[in-house]
This record gives sequence, C-alpha cells and structure tokens, in this order.
Amino acid sequence: MPLVSRNRPRLTLEGARAVLEAAERRAHEIHRPMNIAVVDDGGHLLAFARMDGAKPSSIEISLTKARAAALRRAPTGAPSREGQPNLLLAVGLAVARPDQQTPVRGGVPLIVDGEVVGAIGLSAGSEDEDSDVARAGAAALEGA
Repeated sequence: MPLVSRNRPRLTLEGARAVLEAAERRAHEIHRPMNIAVVDDGGHLLAFARMDGAKPSSIEISLTKARAAALRRAPTGAPSREGQPNLLLAVGLAVARPDQQTPVRGGVPLIVDGEVVGAIGLSAGSEDEDSDVARAGAAALEGA
C-alpha cells in the first residue's frame, strides 16, 4: 500500500473560471441572476461571481452549498434513506456544521476521472433553478 498518492487531478483557476462561466451562461438563459461559488476539493474558494441583480443575502448560501458539496463529495440536499429524504439527519447535519452542511439543493461536486476536484454552489433561484445551473457549470469539466 503506497504511503502517498501522486498524479491526482486538481482544479485550476482556469478550470474554476470555465465552470463559473458555464453556470453564468445557464443563469442568463433562464433569466435568473445568481451568486456562483466555485471551490477546490477542500472547500476553499477559487472563483466567485454575483451577477447583476442577484440577492446579496444569497452570497453566503452559495458558498456554503459549494463547500458542503466538496466536503461531502455529494450534491447538497437532504440525505435519503430508501429513496426518501431523511429530514431529521439533514437538519442535524446543518445544525452541527452550519458553515459546511446544508439540506438545501444547489451544490454539486466537480468530478474528473472519478475524483472530486471541487464543487460549485448556486443561490438566488429556486432549488430546482440552483441545481440546474450548478449542473450546467459542472458540465464544463466533462472530458477534461
């Protein structure tokens, strides 16, 4: 068993900007100004944009969604058990780590070669809109 891993994919600033720009294009398409946060695999901010007209109150929410998706290595939202949302667990996680957990959808991990290299978090739309725009941003890395 090796003591260290090598040659792991990493999200660059250029990659983070490509993800952000793809998300911004999708937000324009659906006519919804949003806050867009892109973080590395440790949840550290790489790129951020608050589109003209996006709610300032949603800035921290977009950051929390991005951090949570990166650290959990999974999309944000209520965890499910047997196909049903586990709301008690979702609220418990958010109370335990409000800066790093959220039961609200709109955060998506960025995956390259099966490895989480970061995440994107969106806020200012509905959960469906936030999730849609986050997926559009993540798609910018497909084939990278």
